[in-house]
Amino acid sequence: MNLKDDIQKFLKGEIEDSAETIEKYSHDASLFEVKPQIVTFPKDAGDVKALVSFVAAHKKANPGLSLTARSAGTDMSGGAINDSIIMDFTRHFTEIFEVSSTAAHVQPGAYYRDFEKRTLEHKAIMPSYPASREMCTVGGMVNNNAGGEKSLEYGKVEKYVTELSVVFADGNEYVVGPLDKAGLDAKCAQKDFEGQVYRQTYELLEIHYDQIKAAKPNVSKNSTGYNLWDVWDRETGVFDLTKLIVGAQGTLGFTTDIKFSLVPARSHSGLLIVFLKDIDKLGEIINKVMSHKPATFESFDDVTLWMSIKFMPSFLKMLGPAKFIHLLITLIPDGFMLLKGIPKLILMVEFNGDSVDEVRTKIKALHKDLDLKHAYYEITAEEEDPTEASSEKYWIMRRQSFQLLRSKVKDKHTAPFIDDLVIPTQYLPQFLPEMRKIIKKYNLFATIAGHMGDGNFHIIPLMKLEDPKERAKLEPAMHETNALILKYHGCLSGEHNDGMIRGPWLEQAYGKEVTDLFRETTAIFDPQGIFNPHKKANSSWDWSMAHVRDHF
Repeated sequence: MNLKDDIQKFLKGEIEDSAETIEKYSHDASLFEVKPQIVTFPKDAGDVKALVSFVAAHKKANPGLSLTARSAGTDMSGGAINDSIIMDFTRHFTEIFEVSSTAAHVQPGAYYRDFEKRTLEHKAIMPSYPASREMCTVGGMVNNNAGGEKSLEYGKVEKYVTELSVVFADGNEYVVGPLDKAGLDAKCAQKDFEGQVYRQTYELLEIHYDQIKAAKPNVSKNSTGYNLWDVWDRETGVFDLTKLIVGAQGTLGFTTDIKFSLVPARSHSGLLIVFLKDIDKLGEIINKVMSHKPATFESFDDVTLWMSIKFMPSFLKMLGPAKFIHLLITLIPDGFMLLKGIPKLILMVEFNGDSVDEVRTKIKALHKDLDLKHAYYEITAEEEDPTEASSEKYWIMRRQSFQLLRSKVKDKHTAPFIDDLVIPTQYLPQFLPEMRKIIKKYNLFATIAGHMGDGNFHIIPLMKLEDPKERAKLEPAMHETNALILKYHGCLSGEHNDGMIRGPWLEQAYGKEVTDLFRETTAIFDPQGIFNPHKKANSSWDWSMAHVRDHF
């Protein structure tokens, strides 16, 4: 079949297959490369439905046909690449509809940075944005169940999705939202594909209810597997398929429309910066900080600090001359502090409030409680520009560390394969030194940054993946890391999801029975395997490793 010509007959949007386009869409932010046949830009929900129907009709005769939804391509797990048809939502699905102080209606291809500008006009935010907030779209955030620096206080995207429009495998668009038992029964009674999905999903959840509830990872946040445990609750009688679609990486259907709830944007904030020269008392420090209920508790390591200082000129383009000069000036006093010894960790503890006095009181109380010499704090009021604050340099280092690694280290490239682990905070003093031993054992140059309050760390090694000796490190290093994570009752991903990199390890984390339930879930929603193959529970290590990039 001539795929491009056949699709062009009915698609209102565009199709591209130039060498340049194929190369661009062969990669996301992961370490993988998968070349698509064509890239489509659906114009509206009708186009999405038509594409799904087309693949469904031709799948039997052409088993390799499939569809992968993509927006900004910031996915670090390989979730946005595919060897068949890519659907890019960033060209046409960008509308931001109604926005109020409590709710918003938006299409999945809208960039979060543009969406936030609209919500801030109403002094509100959707707070679960990732570090890639300037580059990612809201659709990607939904389908990865994103979290970030504000997740400690506000939780992840799953808490803020109130309704989705989704194209299922039958090529029809459905509205998905929470249902009471009567509404669920009505859906299950339908004699169509939607009814079949609700009926079979409910049966799966009801039959395995206790096993599924027990399988929920006992951690602060999780983006692995399918969120089966939160879909059906016998006690409340609420059945909510958005809990399943969120974080599914487009393997169960394609999101065409999103409704969010919003929270008020706080008027004032303050940041306490702590230079930690050793981590012997990290557990005690974490407990003290958490007892003060901060809004944000972030961290990054000495490698990230040195990288940021070494490549400080890179921030000139990002900030502009005036703010870049301000950034350099604010580094001067900290430079004298750093001469006394490089900290192993820099901790960033943020408090919010409705007044400067409220924030100052919170920060001073923690500052006194910690009784640390190498610490200082700063308050930022509503009317001030946060980028003018001297503490903003630490947010820049924290948020831009991955981008620096991707673009600035000669002959080495980011290899995000142990990049999103979650450890219960009480185990961090034991876990972090053991994790560093694994990094040292495999001679990995890696930064460690993350959400300290959640125990969620992003470890990004730099590797020369063209070298077979370097590539050979991936599986054993990941195996040892995953075993260490599970030893300390953690989970393999808090934010970045499974995709091609962690999907093959789900059995190690959940066991075969629960992983088989994940596979049954995809079979219910996608019996022909139309949506985003080789991801999550249907991925394999051999297929993934066969697609590791060998050129950059």
